[in-house]
Amino acid sequence: MAAIKLHGNSHSTAVRRVLACLYEKELEFEFVFVDRNIGQHKKEPYLSLQPFGQVPALEDGDLKIFESRAITNYIAKEYGDKGTQLIYTSGTQMAEMLVWMEVEAHQFNPAFSNLKLLVQASRRGSPMSTAVVEECEAKFSKVLDVYEARLGQSEYLAGDGFTLADLHHLPTISYLMATEYKKLFDSLPHVSAWVANITARPAWVKALATKDQQ
Repeated sequence: MAAIKLHGNSHSTAVRRVLACLYEKELEFEFVFVDRNIGQHKKEPYLSLQPFGQVPALEDGDLKIFESRAITNYIAKEYGDKGTQLIYTSGTQMAEMLVWMEVEAHQFNPAFSNLKLLVQASRRGSPMSTAVVEECEAKFSKVLDVYEARLGQSEYLAGDGFTLADLHHLPTISYLMATEYKKLFDSLPHVSAWVANITARPAWVKALATKDQQ
């Protein structure tokens, strides 16, 4: 049995972030299904792994860790000699990687969350007002404009190599690319090329294909 256990479900964007990292590092792991439909994530024994009752959680031997970005950081550093080298450890590239990891968490992801709420409302048959939609689109577009400028200078966010700074975006980008908000990416040539590049990575394709086993 694999020493690494990833607890979660395959529909979670946060879980897919960790799956992508594990596949990039070519690590063996056990995927343990957490059924959120019956509230399994809000009960013991899962709460002993993730006290906030969210997914994912990861076990690596005696280590228990949660929060998807913390997990990917741990995996990338602990298994630095495996698979894709997802991090820089010194110099300008490390600094750029850290900056864009923060940008993803504090700029891109909040703007994405607003659009996700619009998508969910529309699917429930209760779409938001035109003014709200336009405001959320404008906020996200403003973030993407910064990405367009950055990606006009380098192939990836932290330079010429694919890192966690790019990987962390994959679940949210893929979610939006299946909605009407795909147009916001398509309108920017450098962003569009970057999106096509990172979403075609074999590890991400494998993450998307991972299914829950009950």
